[in-house]
This record gives sequence, structure tokens and C-alpha cells, in this order.
Amino acid sequence: MFRLEGITRLHGARQVLALDRLELGAEGLTVVLGHNGSGKSTLLGLLARTDLPTAGQVSLNGVALASIGQRKLAQQIAYLPQRLPPVPGLTLRELVRLGRYPWRGALGRWQAQDHTAVEAALRATEGLERAEALVETMSGGERQRGYIAMLLAQDAPILLLDEPTSALDPGHAYEVMRLLRKLVDDTGRQVIVVLHDINLAARFADRVVALREGRIAFDGAPQGLLKPEVLSMLYAVPMQVVPGLAGQLPLAVVS
Repeated sequence: MFRLEGITRLHGARQVLALDRLELGAEGLTVVLGHNGSGKSTLLGLLARTDLPTAGQVSLNGVALASIGQRKLAQQIAYLPQRLPPVPGLTLRELVRLGRYPWRGALGRWQAQDHTAVEAALRATEGLERAEALVETMSGGERQRGYIAMLLAQDAPILLLDEPTSALDPGHAYEVMRLLRKLVDDTGRQVIVVLHDINLAARFADRVVALREGRIAFDGAPQGLLKPEVLSMLYAVPMQVVPGLAGQLPLAVVS
């Protein structure tokens, strides 16, 4: 769905991203990995058009991303940034309703399909029982599921999430990734998510794209990532791969 060609992104004089050619968004759940400063969030920002390349072009389904109107783009791409704005006073249902903005605008008359989309999003993220609770009173994991419900209500075929598990404990991080995996399998949506956790990526991804110093250092199935030489090269520290529990993938650990 996405094609990036001849991409360079500079921050001042520093090059943070350099991609000759990359296609993304046709594999189900794609995880973008890399060390801090490797260009992960910059790449996602280019896909969401919250950032622009210094050189090169990003296209979506053969159309230059820069030429797509904002409302039309929001009907095709739902984006969850790393830093989420506070939503004081909003209930979970009201937060999820915001996902319908690209279809109705601020003053448009709601249709039956809007209500159906909100209810379906709450149900898919197990939020119906807490729909009237204030978002600000929820745990980190519950809030994150609420924002994912908002993305689902947006009814876009592509979901982009920038480090949705970064502030969560391991249990909640696992649940968020399990939810994203289920959404891909049940709805056919394409999900591209930035992560730090190698083992979460290996467990849930169909494809892993790993960046090092702004360039692609690995692109393939998770099984190919879980090799000591690949991981040590990516993170510039000695790493090992140890056997997982019965029936589970191996685990990456620092040596």
C-alpha cells in the first residue's frame, strides 16, 4: 500500500532517515524496530504525513501522499502518535466517537453506521462495560485500548501506531499486541506499529523492518530476526537467543 522511494529526512544537518525503496502495508501486522534514534518514529510520521521527507516521495496505493486531501487521508489511515493528548472530562464512548470525525466532520449529522462503528469498536476492544467511565480514571492499558477503539471507529483500512506499549507494564503490553494481532486476523486491517520490544515483535508480527542509523538493517519474517548475529548487529551489543517455553518462540536477551 505504501511505497517510499529515494527518501531522505534531515533534522538540521543530521540525516535521520535514508531509504532507497521500501514498500509497507500488505503483510498484516508489520513491526518497525530499531535502537533509539534509528528513525522509527520519523518513518511512521512520513507514512501518517505528520512529517515530510527532505527528498523523495511517499505514495499510497499509487497516489502521492502529498496530493491526498486531509479528510480523505484520514478515511484511509488511522494514526496513534507516541505522545497522546490529555482528554479531561471525556468518557470512553466520547473518545471513541472522535474516530468518526473524518466521515462526519464537527457538525455533520450522525448516521446509523456511525453508531454501529462506535459500538463495534468498543466491543472489539472489550470496552462496552466501561463506555461511560472517564478516560482519565483508567489504567494505562485501558486508556491505550480506548485509543485503539477510536482508531477502529475511524474505519480506516490502515492503522499506524507509534510505540503503543512504551508506557505499559509487560502484561498490558502483551494484551495490547494481542488485541492488534486479533484485529488483523478478524478484520483484515493492515497494522504498522513501532516497538522497542524484540520479543513482542517476534511473537506477534508477520513482518519486521528493523532500522539502524536511518537505514534498513533487516526486513523479513520474525524467525529471521531471532539470530544472535542479526540482533547484535542491530543493537551494537552482544545478544543471545535462548529457547522459549514449549511451543513458544525463542527469546532474545542481552548477553
